[in-house]
Amino acid sequence: MQEIELKFLVPEYRLDGLMRQTKVKSSLTSLLAAHYFDTPDQVLAANGMALRIRKEGDRWVQTLKSNGDGMASRGEQNNVLDSQMVAEALATDSLSPDLSLYDTLDITQLVASPDTRRTADALACQYITEVQRTTRLIKKDDSTIELAYDEGRVIHGEDSQISQPIHEIEFELIEGDVHFLFETAKTWCRRYNLCLSTVTKAERGGLLLAGKQHAEATKADLRQLAVHKKMSQPQFLRAVVHNCMIQILPNASAIADGSTDGAHVHQLRVGIRRLRTALRFFKDFSSQINPEWAPILKQTFSLLGDYRDRELLQTRTQPMLEKLGGPAVDWSEERAAIRIKPIDAVRANDFQITLLELIEYTMSPAKKDRPLIKHSGTGSKTKGAKKNPAKLSTQQATSELLEALYTKISQASDQFASLSTDAQHDVRKRLKSLRYVSEFTAALYKDKKSKAFLKYLEPAQEILGEYNDDIVGQYFYGQKAQQDPNAWFAVGYFSAQEVHAANQCAQSLKSIKDAPKFW
Repeated sequence: MQEIELKFLVPEYRLDGLMRQTKVKSSLTSLLAAHYFDTPDQVLAANGMALRIRKEGDRWVQTLKSNGDGMASRGEQNNVLDSQMVAEALATDSLSPDLSLYDTLDITQLVASPDTRRTADALACQYITEVQRTTRLIKKDDSTIELAYDEGRVIHGEDSQISQPIHEIEFELIEGDVHFLFETAKTWCRRYNLCLSTVTKAERGGLLLAGKQHAEATKADLRQLAVHKKMSQPQFLRAVVHNCMIQILPNASAIADGSTDGAHVHQLRVGIRRLRTALRFFKDFSSQINPEWAPILKQTFSLLGDYRDRELLQTRTQPMLEKLGGPAVDWSEERAAIRIKPIDAVRANDFQITLLELIEYTMSPAKKDRPLIKHSGTGSKTKGAKKNPAKLSTQQATSELLEALYTKISQASDQFASLSTDAQHDVRKRLKSLRYVSEFTAALYKDKKSKAFLKYLEPAQEILGEYNDDIVGQYFYGQKAQQDPNAWFAVGYFSAQEVHAANQCAQSLKSIKDAPKFW
C-alpha cells in the first residue's frame, strides 16, 4: 500500500486556534505506543525503512514503511498481530517483529547477522514513541482526508530518561483526489502558518540515538533523478523538479525546525538554484508551471543569500585573511542586524505554499500536460529546430537549450576580463546553469560523453566561484572600512587579486571551448 500524506510543524502561537478546529465533535483522541526495531548499526534506517509494532486502540499492528518519492508518498504494509502474544512478549521484555510477514522482501537477508542464530535476534527495540493523537476526517464529494495532530515524545530504547518532544500535524489522503489533499493542506497552512516537515517519527528516533537535533544537510543526489530517453517533455520536467525538491525539502524542514547550521542554508540555496534553473530553461516543457513560483523562489534565495554572505565573512573569509597576517575584523554585529533570518524566510507562508504546489506538480499526471509552442533555445541550428518545438523529442529540445547556453558562454570567454562586474557575474551564473542543465539532461545522452563534458566545467566553475567570493568580500570589507580601519587590509588584498583572478577566469572559460559536447 502506498500512503500519501503531508506532515507539518505547528507554530506554538497558532496552536490554540488549530486545536479548536481539530478537536471537533466528530474527532477522536487515542494513545499510540510504538516500538521501533532495527539493528544496532541501523541497517533498516540506512535503507529507508522503518519497522514498528504499535498499539492502536485495542489492536497491536506491525508496520513496515519504506522509501517512497522522498516527499509525500511512502510504501506501507500493516499487519494486525495477536494481542495476547504481544502482551506476553512485553511482560517478558521479548517483543520482536514477525519477519515471516515479509517473505517477498529482502528484509531477512538485510538484517541477518552471522553472529546470531535467528534473523530476528539481529533486531532490537531502538526507541519508543508515546503519542496522543487527535484525528478528524475532512470530506468533499468522494474524497476523504484524515487530519491527525500528534503530541508526545520519542524515548531512547535503553534509557527512558533520554527523550525528545513530538509536535506535528499530518494530512493523509484516505481516498479520492490527491488535489483535494493539497488544497486542504494549503488552506490550513495559510490559516495557521504551518511549515512542511520531512522528519518521520523513525527519523526522530534515529536522531535521538545519535544525540542530534537535526539531520545532516542534504546534498543533490543525481542518482535519484529518474530520467530516460523515451520521456515526454512534461514527464522530464516533473522528474527534474522532483530531484530538486528532495534536496530542498529536508533542508527547509531542518531550518524551519530551528537549525542554525550554515550547511542547511547553503544546501537549501543550492537546491533552490537548481530548481530555478530547471523552471527557467525548461519552462516551455510544460503548460502547468505557475508563474508565481519563480519570484517567490528568487526572493527566498536572496534572503538566504544575505545571511549566508555575512556568515561566510566571519567563518571563512576573515580566518583566511588572518592567516595572511591581516588584523581581526568582527562581523557578528552585521550578522545580528539581519532582520529576516533563514528561519523567517523558510517559514514564510508564500514559500511554504509554493513548496506544496511544487510537490503537487511532481505528482500530477504528465499525460494531461502539453509542452508550450516555443522553447527558449529555439533558433539554434540544432537538428530538428525547424520543427514545431512542442513536437520535438525531449532529447532534441534539450539539445537546443544546451547549444544556446554553451554558445553564450563561449562568446563571453574571449572578453571576460574586460567585462563589468555585473556582466562577469552573469557569465558565472550561465556557467552554473550549463552545469545544472547538463546534469539534468545527461541521462538522455551517452553517459561517458556527458561525464567528460562535466569534468571540463568543474575547474572553470571553481575558479569563477572563488573570484565571485573575492568580489563579494571586497564590497563588504569596503563598506566595513568606513567604521573599522582594520578592514582596509582586506580591501587592499582583494584589489591586488582582482586583475590576476579575472585573467585566470578568462583562461578557464576558454578551455570550455575544447570540451567534448555530448548533445
